[in-house]
Amino acid sequence: MAASSVEDLLARAEEREAETQRSVTVHKELELEFDVGNLLAVDKNPAPRGAGAGCPQREALLRALARDNTQLLVGQLWALPSERAEGGAGPVVARLPDPSTRLPREKPLPKPKPLTRWEQFARLKGIRPTRKKRGTLVWDEAAKEWRRRWGYQRAGGDPSRDWLLEVPDSAHPLEDQFAKKRQEKREKVARNEYNRLRNLARAHRGGASAAELHPTGHQDRSELGRVTALARVSTASVGRFQPRLPKEPRAPQSARGKKRRFGPVLGDLDGEKKRQLELVRSLGSKKTPLDLTRAVNKQLREDEAEAAKAKGKKQGQRGKRGRRQQQRPGGAKGKKSGGAARRGKAGRPGSGGFKGKRK
Repeated sequence: MAASSVEDLLARAEEREAETQRSVTVHKELELEFDVGNLLAVDKNPAPRGAGAGCPQREALLRALARDNTQLLVGQLWALPSERAEGGAGPVVARLPDPSTRLPREKPLPKPKPLTRWEQFARLKGIRPTRKKRGTLVWDEAAKEWRRRWGYQRAGGDPSRDWLLEVPDSAHPLEDQFAKKRQEKREKVARNEYNRLRNLARAHRGGASAAELHPTGHQDRSELGRVTALARVSTASVGRFQPRLPKEPRAPQSARGKKRRFGPVLGDLDGEKKRQLELVRSLGSKKTPLDLTRAVNKQLREDEAEAAKAKGKKQGQRGKRGRRQQQRPGGAKGKKSGGAARRGKAGRPGSGGFKGKRK
């Protein structure tokens, strides 16, 4: 009885050990490809037969497959050299090797930041910066640590330090200097935000300008290539006979523009015959090629122009006649008396004119 119980216990222990070994040991027909740096395992073995769509055991088979592959990946991690963190009192850690698989980016590459108004002017004039760009961190003597230059928890920005402010001589003694400082800060922030939005609007509506094509010392490879391509096609042959640099790509058709095409002088006899026949047919046809509406409108405009010209000439003659009468010494009165004298002389029958009539 005692012997059988011992044998049973040993058998159960062997089964547990075999189960443990079976859960750790995984057999694959094709070895997996591991990239421990990215914690990646690639299984090229075919999927199990019952893992197709619509099979009742599909979920269980996929879980077992994922468990086996994960077990193999964990075994690769345990094969790496490990150490205990925090001076031997922490957990066991392993240093991962460099990844061998290049993974795609989660997000697209950032677009180049548009230039501000001053940066455009400096690039156009070739002005180089005289000082290096200031860093975002500065040393705070009071806090004895590195802090941001601007923003939250900046260096020297503790509100408790400004518990006392000096009142300027030109300011009112009862003016609140703390409120004035806060108002100046709001105005400065608003001004900076306005300049930022104005630069964004200018960059949004502005395209390639003449300033970008101006030769300066700050142009990169793409800008130099664009300028070179535009200079190459700015010839009468649209860059067809321009020599090329070694390894220079051919300019696209859109950059070269359109060139006028003329018919050949010799060789195209059929095309020339067709054009001459169309010309003779148009001349001999009874249908008039004249646009009546256009001709009538042209004639109306000419008539209106002639009428306006004649009217202006008539008004000018009246003005000249009036000026001549004003320049005479007697004016219109002398002219009237002269006319009366002529009538009297003409009406005299022979014996004395008006005098004989008065007698």
